[in-house]
Amino acid sequence: MAGVLDTVNQRTQLVGENRLELLLFRLNGKHLYGINVFKVKEILQCPKLTSMPHSSPVVRGVAHIRGGTIPILDLGLATGASPIENIDQCFVIITEYNRRIQGFLVRGVERIVNMNWSDIQPPPKGLSNDNYLTAVCQVEKEMVEILDVEQILSEVAPTRQDISAGIVDDDVHENAKKHHILIVDDSSVARKQIKRCMEQVGFETTVLCDGRAALTHLENLVAEGKDVTEEFAMVISDIEMPEMDGYTLTTAIRNDSRLQDLFILLHTSLSGVFNEAMVKKVGADGFLAKFQPDELARLAIETVQVQTE
Repeated sequence: MAGVLDTVNQRTQLVGENRLELLLFRLNGKHLYGINVFKVKEILQCPKLTSMPHSSPVVRGVAHIRGGTIPILDLGLATGASPIENIDQCFVIITEYNRRIQGFLVRGVERIVNMNWSDIQPPPKGLSNDNYLTAVCQVEKEMVEILDVEQILSEVAPTRQDISAGIVDDDVHENAKKHHILIVDDSSVARKQIKRCMEQVGFETTVLCDGRAALTHLENLVAEGKDVTEEFAMVISDIEMPEMDGYTLTTAIRNDSRLQDLFILLHTSLSGVFNEAMVKKVGADGFLAKFQPDELARLAIETVQVQTE
């Protein structure tokens, strides 16, 4: 296990090249699952858990780790399968998503694999747990299912979705109605959250599922003779997406003279100083960790106000 942890700590050079590394693990059955290494803080043998009365059944308890109290979620239960048994023989993957730290209980941790986002595909229809998947890929002829952790967390611990009173007044709403925002995210939950937030302000929205689809859409608009900066006040893009990630999308936009003036906000569950540095490297205009509706609304409002001055 120490070897896996060492590898997690060392792998920081591939972001921005449309690549990712997946930590592979298993739950109760033979299915292989994956999670982005950049969201992993630590992997450890399941510690002693303290039960939490009135919590979701998915939360098997809390663990006291390095001076903090961390909820431990059973990924088997979270995805509609059976609970993981004999947890003292299992592992916990400590992760950071959307400014929260939590542990995911898994049967066993396998290894880390290096992938290209172009090899990551949307999940095929008909999988029994496709509501909890953002993507799939093949590793040595075995299908790996990449979980939609944002979907899982939204069900276990829902967060506030609405903008606070006082942020959007009549003038802001009227101005927003003149502007259109392109939203790019592979998580169905995240797409709905961002769309709802932007439409509460008053913006019109177009929603796409990955960077490749977004780039194609923008290139098609240019081919029709349209000015993309007139079509969209800003692009709000996730970073982790199949086909093409947000860093690569940003780089492609900045390298195309017809697109390069678009305002790009990378809005992601991948937080931290490293990601802020990558945002600057690829030329995005901003970075915001998910999901704070007030912060997102304020940033969008300020952006269109600057553009209209």
